[in-house]
Amino acid sequence: MPSDEIAHPVNLPVELLPDEPALPKGEEGTALCLSGGGYRAMVFHLGALWRLYEAGILGKVMRISSVSGGSIAAGALALAWQNLSFQGDVKRDFVPHVVEPVRSLARRTIDRRAIITGSILPGSIADKVTSAYDKHLFHGATLRDLPDQPRFVINATNVQSGALWRFSKRYMRDWRVGEVPKPGLLLARAVAASAAFPPVLSPVTLKLESRDFTPASGKDLQREPFTTKVLLTDGGVYDNMGLETAFKRYRTVLVSDGGARLPAQEKPKQDWARHAFRVLNLIDNQVRSLRKRQLIAAFRDGLRKGAYWSTWTDPREYGVDLPLSCPPERTRELAEIPTRLKRLSDEQQERLINWGYAVCDAGLRAHLDAPPALPKGFPYPEVGV
Repeated sequence: MPSDEIAHPVNLPVELLPDEPALPKGEEGTALCLSGGGYRAMVFHLGALWRLYEAGILGKVMRISSVSGGSIAAGALALAWQNLSFQGDVKRDFVPHVVEPVRSLARRTIDRRAIITGSILPGSIADKVTSAYDKHLFHGATLRDLPDQPRFVINATNVQSGALWRFSKRYMRDWRVGEVPKPGLLLARAVAASAAFPPVLSPVTLKLESRDFTPASGKDLQREPFTTKVLLTDGGVYDNMGLETAFKRYRTVLVSDGGARLPAQEKPKQDWARHAFRVLNLIDNQVRSLRKRQLIAAFRDGLRKGAYWSTWTDPREYGVDLPLSCPPERTRELAEIPTRLKRLSDEQQERLINWGYAVCDAGLRAHLDAPPALPKGFPYPEVGV
């Protein structure tokens, strides 16, 4: 076996493609994964990014892979990248360029309006969501406006091929359908596809030309209609933590998980539509839970280095000093915020940012070879978590 490959473990948190008989050893460097979870995840990730910036880690990340709500935060970070000094002065550049624009979006409910207007006016629901993202956050930016380094990868799911569809500055691609080099697609459209929560915000349609694709770049589906009308849904349908485009490439992987847990139901609905929806959510929840367990096992087995934290994490399990008070009953309230693009109050936002900051800090200090120093306090100390 080549020296740059690792024997194929039975349970990996990512899928190896037919031409990947073994897990690559990976490049030296760090990748950051931002999960889905609507506005809850988007704002929670702001706290994690804040701590990573402050600790001197964010500026050294080689790849940022995101899905769904994580892609909204990642898109804002990407556009602000050139304005960040990475010198630790968080309030001078990180807060005005990243935190405040995302918080401004989080003060607006865009899913309900998009559903109503997309149902009665010309244009789809996905078109309305795209317009909202573009108006309030991305302001006409395209994938070509992403930085060259780090590589930002925004992930969606191709409904037709069943594979991951990835957007980046260099290309957008599906390993089965092929690759479109240097796409001029609106960043808002890519984020809308990544965050197209089914069933109401999905699908997002990309109308392309077969000639847009690099010849022979797809495995088995590089033909019409796969290359001319691409139907995409939420990236979390395929991989809710954004691992696929990061785990195989880099040896250190940091994962911020703002996803939800499936709530219990005392009296599940028994009509076929709502019962089927509940069962599908059960299946989805089990798949996500399995992927998380496989990720943790990969860390423990030494296949990759890194850290994982989530809205549901109990930071006491990390076994490190916890200078920031995070009562479980308070953090559980935040973890149970619905997965929506629905307005969050300023207090909810600040608590979510504080929680993302605190649990990211604990995860980093527990698992990194060179952990950061203890934090001095919450970003918003007056509200706690």
